[in-house]
Amino acid sequence: MCNSFSFVAYYKYSDISSMTTNNRIKLKSTLACHTQGTVDLASWLEQHGISYGLQKHYRKSGWMESVGTGALKRPGEEVTWQGALYTLQTQAKLPLHAGALTALALQGFAHYVPLGKQTVYLFSPIKTLLPAWFRNYDWPQLILHEKTSFLPNETGITDLKLPLFSLCISSPERAILECLYLSPDTLNLVECYQIMEGLTTLRPQMVQDLLEQCRSIKVKRLFLYMAEKAGHEWYKRLDHTKLDLGKGARSVIKGGVYVEKYSLNLPEELVKL
Repeated sequence: MCNSFSFVAYYKYSDISSMTTNNRIKLKSTLACHTQGTVDLASWLEQHGISYGLQKHYRKSGWMESVGTGALKRPGEEVTWQGALYTLQTQAKLPLHAGALTALALQGFAHYVPLGKQTVYLFSPIKTLLPAWFRNYDWPQLILHEKTSFLPNETGITDLKLPLFSLCISSPERAILECLYLSPDTLNLVECYQIMEGLTTLRPQMVQDLLEQCRSIKVKRLFLYMAEKAGHEWYKRLDHTKLDLGKGARSVIKGGVYVEKYSLNLPEELVKL
């Protein structure tokens, strides 16, 4: 049914023995296959032989708890946003990934993340709908779900291995583009540039592929401006002739300073850095 991992055996297996043999086997299998800190979808459990009726019995018996409509967890376990995202990716099969500042933090760039209440940035195609149990859950973080098609779904997505499971997240190359996509309304342009300054090891070919497939003229111009300003070696290996940068000026903010090379109106604070 799945790869099992050892869990804290505080459950009373004498209670399990009172069930029918078939239900006892199913419950043991369910407990063994559960990944700590994640959610099990009712639909997924049903597909793997745990009927909705049996799930109801498990809830009444205290073996499982409801997280919301169609979602269950182990009693006493804290569900993390990472665990919930894992469930959405692996059980619900949603084309959803952690991106922007969240992906950068998960890959060791935490010193660039602003202080205060953490915001988790999730990206997906435009028509992706998150289930009610996820939207309505009382997360300690602010969850921002950005539905966009400015980049293709799979380019620049990497597999991040955590202690108990893996997540699909944006590579640093894609994550910085997502940061620029969210600027200046959600993320500050100066902070984005400070992030760019630290990205000294981006892969030129991955950057090239992403820029060629990027549908946002604003994002591409901002990225090239900041990469050149930061003086990164990988910037020099990009083929600008293959990039569609559009025509005409783009006003990122009202007022500001006009940068002729990239036809951008940018904050004076950024230009003077």
